[in-house]
Amino acid sequence: MTTTADRADSSSYAVGAPAPMTHRQVLEALSGLLLAMFVAMLSSTVVSNALPVIVADLEGSESGYTWVVVATLLTMTATTPLWGKLADLYDKKVLVQSALVVFAVGSLAAGLAPSMGTLIAARAVQGLGVGGLTALVQVVIATMVSPRERGRYSGYIGAVFALATVSGPLVGGLIVDTPFLGWRWCFFVGIPVSVLAFVVLQRTLRLPVVRRDVQLDVAGAVLVAASVSVLLAWVSLAGHSFDWASWQTAAMLTAGTTLLVLAVAVELRVPEPIIPLRLFRDRTTALATGASVLVGLAMFGSTVYLSQYFQIARGMSPTAAGLMSVAMVGGLLVSSIATGRAITATGRWKRYLVGGMVLVVVGLGLLATIDEQTSLVVVGAFMAVLGLGLGATMQNLVLAVQNGAAQRDMGAVSSVVAFFRSLGGSVGVSVLGAVLGHRVVDGVTEGLARLGVPVDGAAGRTVPDVSTLPPAVRAVFESAYGEGTALIFAVAVPFAVLALVCVSLLREVPLRTTVQRADEIEQAAGLAPGGAPAPGPR
Repeated sequence: MTTTADRADSSSYAVGAPAPMTHRQVLEALSGLLLAMFVAMLSSTVVSNALPVIVADLEGSESGYTWVVVATLLTMTATTPLWGKLADLYDKKVLVQSALVVFAVGSLAAGLAPSMGTLIAARAVQGLGVGGLTALVQVVIATMVSPRERGRYSGYIGAVFALATVSGPLVGGLIVDTPFLGWRWCFFVGIPVSVLAFVVLQRTLRLPVVRRDVQLDVAGAVLVAASVSVLLAWVSLAGHSFDWASWQTAAMLTAGTTLLVLAVAVELRVPEPIIPLRLFRDRTTALATGASVLVGLAMFGSTVYLSQYFQIARGMSPTAAGLMSVAMVGGLLVSSIATGRAITATGRWKRYLVGGMVLVVVGLGLLATIDEQTSLVVVGAFMAVLGLGLGATMQNLVLAVQNGAAQRDMGAVSSVVAFFRSLGGSVGVSVLGAVLGHRVVDGVTEGLARLGVPVDGAAGRTVPDVSTLPPAVRAVFESAYGEGTALIFAVAVPFAVLALVCVSLLREVPLRTTVQRADEIEQAAGLAPGGAPAPGPR
C-alpha cells in the first residue's frame, strides 16, 4: 500500500522525468549510500587520535604525521573529478561499489604496513576509494531527490557525518588503548563496514542506467590528476624536505603549472571534459567553488591537528581526545539537521550559508586564543561554535550548485565542488602543518635552551610521547604545541573571511521541486523551451 510519505516525493517529478521513487525506496537506497559515506568519513576520523601513536611506533617525524593525512587527501582530490564524470557516463551503482572495493584494499594494506613509507602509500590507495565515495554519494542522492526535498534527508546525512566523526576518534582511541588490538585495527575496522555497504547497495540501489556514446577524456583525466598531484606534493614537501625558495620548488612549480596549462587546453577541446570549464560561467558555481576551496583550507587545515593539541599539549589519552570532538560534531549535527529542514520548508538557502560562514569565522577566531592552559570547557564551547557554522555550510554549498545544474552534468558539477573543497583541505593540511611544525620547533628549541638541555637539529621535529618526558621538558612541549595550535587557527581566519565574502555574493535562486530542470522536462516531453510543441521534421 502506498503511504502518504511515499506519495510525498511524487511532486519531485514531472512529465517526461524518470519514474518517481517512493519515500520508502529512497530510504532503502539511502541506507547503503549512508554506509558508504560513513566508511569514507571513518577512514580519516578513526586514525586522527591514533596518529601520534602510529607515527611514534613506526619511528616517523612531524612530516610523516602530515603525510599520512595528506596522502589520502591528495589522491582523493586528484581523482574526485574523474569519479564525478564517470557518474555522468556510466552505471553509478557499479562505480560506488568499485570505490568501496578500492577503499577496502587500501585499508588492508594500511593495516599491514611495516613502515611509514608503506603506510603513506596505502593511505594513498585509500584516498582513491574515498574520492569516489565523496563524489558519488552526492551525485546519486541528487539523481533520486529534488533539491527542495533534499533537505528532508539531510538530517540522515548529518547524523551519519556526526556519527562517523564522533565514533571514529572514540573507536580509534579505544583500539589504540586496548593492548590486544593495537593501532593496525584502526584500518582493519573499516573493511567489514565496506563489505556491508557493498551488499546493501547491491540489494537496494536501483537507478536507471543512462548510456551515452561518448569517449572518456583519458588525457584530461591524467593531466588533471598529475598537475594537482605535483602541486600538492610541492606544498606538502616545501618547508620539510627542502626550502620554499629552492631549485626543487622551481622544478615542481614549473612542472605542475605546465601540466595544469596542458590540462586546461585539453579540457577546452574535448567534447566530454573531466571538468567542463563551461560550468564556471555560472556565477553560483564559480562563487561556491571558491568558497569550497577556502572552507576546505580553513576546516581541514586547522581541525586535523586538534587531536595533537589534546594529546600533546593537554596530555590526554587517545580516547579522551576523541571525546573532545563531541563538542564540534554536536554543533555540526544540530546545525545540519535544522538548516536542512528549514531549507526544505522555505526553499531558501542563502541566509543559512551566510550565517554558517559567520559562525565559522567566529569559531576559528575563538580557537586562535587557546593555549595549553585554556579550560577544556571553553575549548569545547569554541569547537561547538565552529561545528554549528560548518553544519550550515558544507552540504548547502553543494545544494546551491546542484540546484541549477542539468542532470547530465550532475556528476561533474557535484564532484567539482567536492574536488575544490578537498583541494583546499590538502593545501590547508600541508601549509598549516608546516606552520605548526616550525612553531613547535622554535618553541621546543627555545624552551629546552632555557632549561640548559642540549638541543640538536631534531628537537621538536619528532612527535613525542609526553607521558615519558621529565616534567620540565614535558611543559616545554605542551607550551609549544598549545601556542602552535592557536597559531594555525589564527592563520585560517582570513581564508574563512574570504569564503564569507564568496557566499555573500551568491545570487539566491529558489530550490526547484523537480529532479530535472524545466528545460530537461520539456525536452523529454517533446516541447520546445517555454512549453511550445517542439518543431517536427520537415
